Amino acid sequence: MPDQPPPAGDQFVQSLARGLSVIRAFDHDHPEMTLSEVAARVGFSRATARRFLHTLVELDYVRTDGRTFALTPQVLRLGTAYLSGLALPDVAQPHLEQLSATVGESTSAAVLDRDDVVYVARVATRRIMSVGITVGTRFPAYATSMGRVLLAALPTEELETYLAEVTLRPLTPHALADVEALRDELAQVRDRGWAAVDQELEPGLRSIAAPVRNKEGAVVAALNVSASTSSVGVDDLVGAALPALLETAARVGDDLALTRP
Repeated sequence: MPDQPPPAGDQFVQSLARGLSVIRAFDHDHPEMTLSEVAARVGFSRATARRFLHTLVELDYVRTDGRTFALTPQVLRLGTAYLSGLALPDVAQPHLEQLSATVGESTSAAVLDRDDVVYVARVATRRIMSVGITVGTRFPAYATSMGRVLLAALPTEELETYLAEVTLRPLTPHALADVEALRDELAQVRDRGWAAVDQELEPGLRSIAAPVRNKEGAVVAALNVSASTSSVGVDDLVGAALPALLETAARVGDDLALTRP
């Protein structure tokens, strides 16, 4: 089910929130839906869902064949507006390319958005997941190395809120299955300064991640190196790629500092 809007304040525009919830109803598992399916996912009546869908059709954010609805490429403009104001992708991309060339594996950068990581830059050496990863791809933070780096850096109160509210859905037999195990893992990540995930997001995929810090020392993003289990063991990946990954993350942080007054 898509995220529900926060409680309304006196400046809250409910119609805008509802329209955005309709857009968020479409995802990888629901790329195309009928009116009834959209209404069920967002918790609206059919009449309300119909009005929002047809408004989005008129604005060219949604297309319809008369029976089903789907997003159009126009929705990418919503993300582009954010990315165009974010220095991180431009700063990180050349560093990721150099890191990928050094270690011979795919590299990425991501930020935390509520309970998910969102990819903002990537260099792929080969396809190592069944789902293609591009800028804008989202995954549950708890299941990824970059997500764990970012979660481990949260202030204590924010992390406790996250752990109290998150529902862990193990994506593979190797995944952590309970909150206490995740809490312990995040504590280790915080202590050592990097994270490793072995086949928890998808079978056959392992990765390591390191934090990117701003000039005040706060973690603002994460970088990773990901590889197929058929190409390298997790200990070998750490041994071969971690020093370069940590150095790259530090360089990205230094360059980000130069872009901000």
